[in-house]
Amino acid sequence: MKLSGAQILINSLIKENVKVIFGMPGGSLLPVLDKLYDCKEIKFILNRHEQGAAHAADGYARVTGKVGVCMVTSGPGATNIVTGLATANFDSVPIVAITGQVNTNMIGNDAFQEADLTGITRSVTKHNYLVKDVKDLARIIKEAFHIASTGRPGPVLIDLPKDVTMQECDFKYPKQAKLRSYNPTYVGHPGQIKRAAAMISKSRRPVIYAGGGVIISGAEKELKELAVKNKIPVTTTLTGLGGFPETHPLSLKMLGMHGSVYANYAIMDSDLIIAVGSRFDDRVTGKIDEFAPSAKVIHIDIDPSSISKNVKVDIPIVGDCKKVLIDLNKKMNKKPDTHAWLKQIKGWKQSHPLTYNGDNKLRPQYIIEELNKLTKGKAIISTEVGQNQMWAALFYQHDKPRTFVTSGGLGTMGYGFPAALGAQIGRPKELVFDIAGDGSIQMNIQELATVAEYKIPVKILILNNSCLGMVRQWQELFYDKRYQSTLLKNPDFVKIAEGYGVKGIKVTKKKDVVKALKEAIKTPGPVLVDFHVEGEENVFPMVPAGKAINQMIGGLA
Repeated sequence: MKLSGAQILINSLIKENVKVIFGMPGGSLLPVLDKLYDCKEIKFILNRHEQGAAHAADGYARVTGKVGVCMVTSGPGATNIVTGLATANFDSVPIVAITGQVNTNMIGNDAFQEADLTGITRSVTKHNYLVKDVKDLARIIKEAFHIASTGRPGPVLIDLPKDVTMQECDFKYPKQAKLRSYNPTYVGHPGQIKRAAAMISKSRRPVIYAGGGVIISGAEKELKELAVKNKIPVTTTLTGLGGFPETHPLSLKMLGMHGSVYANYAIMDSDLIIAVGSRFDDRVTGKIDEFAPSAKVIHIDIDPSSISKNVKVDIPIVGDCKKVLIDLNKKMNKKPDTHAWLKQIKGWKQSHPLTYNGDNKLRPQYIIEELNKLTKGKAIISTEVGQNQMWAALFYQHDKPRTFVTSGGLGTMGYGFPAALGAQIGRPKELVFDIAGDGSIQMNIQELATVAEYKIPVKILILNNSCLGMVRQWQELFYDKRYQSTLLKNPDFVKIAEGYGVKGIKVTKKKDVVKALKEAIKTPGPVLVDFHVEGEENVFPMVPAGKAINQMIGGLA
C-alpha cells in the first residue's frame, strides 16, 4: 500500500518510539497535522511560540535521555526555532526538528513564508536535510534520529516541503541507518588508557573535572568509582551538575567564573587534571595562558575536535566517557597518594565556604536553600540565564544526573520555562521547578497558556529584582553603577499568571518564603511564585573578565 509523505512521517516517528511532539501549526504542515488528528500514539503539545517548542523538546531530551522532537511551519515559524537549535547544539542535546517548507517547485522563488532553513541552520545543527523526494523521507528520518542520538549528540533538522508530504510511495522503514562517513569512536585506545592510569597513580594533587558528557553517556557510576576508590576530588561544569553527588565529601561543586573558591583553587594548584566529557570553555578556564600552570591533562571525550582545542592535552582519549572510565578503572592498580592534597582542600572549604548575608531581607540564595530542604534535593531544576542560574547552581544540592536543566554554552534567556515544561512532560511524576529571573521569564512567558491548557504542574519561581541582574552586577562592579538599560519596570506577574488561568503567589518578606514554597508544591497544577528579592544582590564568587580563575572577587551584597 502506498502512503503519503505525511503518513510516512507519522509512521516513522512511531517507529522511533516518539510519544510527544512540541510545536505550532501552519499552512505548510496541514497535511501532516491532518494525519496527526487520527494518531493515537503521539501527542502534539501546542506551544505558543516556536522558540518555546524547541526549548521544550530540549528540556524533554535532557531529563529523559531520549530524542526530543519539535515541529513548526515554514518561514518565520522555522526561523523562530534557530535559537533553540543553537542552544541544543552548544550543549549536545539530541533534538529532531521538523520544519514545513514551501513546495519544491517554489523553493528559491521568494514564495510566501519561504526561508532557506538548511542554509540558516547549517552552523547550529549537527546535520540538516532538505527532503526533495518522498522516497527518501523514511531513510532521512532514520538517519536523523541516529545522528542526533549517537556520538556527541546534537540537533538535526528536517526541512519538509508541503508537496512532499502529499506525494505517495511504498513505505518501508529502514532497520538501521547506513552512513559511511559517520562512525563515532566509542572505545578508547587501550595504550592511552594504560598511560592515563599510570599518570593518575603518580599524581599527588589530581582533580577530576567533569562536564555534561558524563551525564550524556550515563557515566556517573563509573566516575564516582574512579573518584572514591582513588580519593580524587571532583569538580563539575555547569552542565555537568549532578554527574557527581555534591553532598559527597570529595565534591568541589562547580568551578569557573562563578564556581566555588575551593574548586578554582584546586584546579589552579593541581598537578593533574582528568577532564571527562568537558571542553575547557572560557567560563571554566578564565585567562587561558594562566590556567592550571603546573597540571598535566588527561582529556576523555567522544568528540575529537574538542580535545586540545582550548588547552594543550598530555594524554588524549577519544571515546564514550562510560566505556573509557570502565576500562580506566580496571587499569587503576595503584592509588595515588592524595592524603595531603585532601587535607589542603578541606582547609580551603572551611576558609572559603559559599555564603551570603543571613539577615532578615529577602535574598535569593535563601529561597533556593529552602527549596533544597523542602524537596530534599530531589526535584528537577530548570533555570533561565543570569544571576538566577548561578544561584540555582550554587545553592541547590545537585546529587542526581538529568535533574539540572540549563542553557550552558549559548546562555539563552527565556530557555528555562519552556525547558521545564518539556522536562515535566518527560518525567511527569517528578517535581519540576523553573528558577527564573524577572527579565528572562518575560521572553517566553506566553508558555503559561501551554501549562494551563495541558495542566502541566511546573512551578515557576521568579527571583524578581526589577533588573537584568547579571548585566546590572557588571555595571555596578566595573561601570560605576551606570545602570544603562538594565533596570526594569515589571508588570504584576501574579495577575499575568491568573490571566492565563495559573495560580499566582506574591512574596515580599523572608518569613513567607517557606509557606509559599509549600503551597506551590501541594498545588496540583502549575504555579507562579513572584519573590521580590533584594535589587542589588550579587553573585559571588566571581572571576572578572580576563583574570585567572583563582583571582576571584567576593563578598556580601
